[in-house]
Amino acid sequence: MSSKQVLICQYQSCLAQGSAEVLAAFLDCSVSNTTIIPSECQGQCNLGATVRVLPDEIWYCRVKPTDVDAIAHSHLENDQPVDRLLHPRIHPTYSVS
Repeated sequence: MSSKQVLICQYQSCLAQGSAEVLAAFLDCSVSNTTIIPSECQGQCNLGATVRVLPDEIWYCRVKPTDVDAIAHSHLENDQPVDRLLHPRIHPTYSVS
């Protein structure tokens, strides 16, 4: 399994949408080979809280603390992005293979 980084925006708009709680939820779940990083603005303010997974370049939007388990187990542990949370402008034609 390759090493992943999860960037959780901690800037004004995302904070207003609960990104501090999303960050706390990611920090509480332990996923091997994954680094959780509070980030500056990622430029997707209208769809916060924003979560970006690297090196996959998968962007999630409107993430709530209750979504973190799905991202952790499906994407971070099993490399299956969570379709319902994908950012529609960045992944407009994403399909499950």
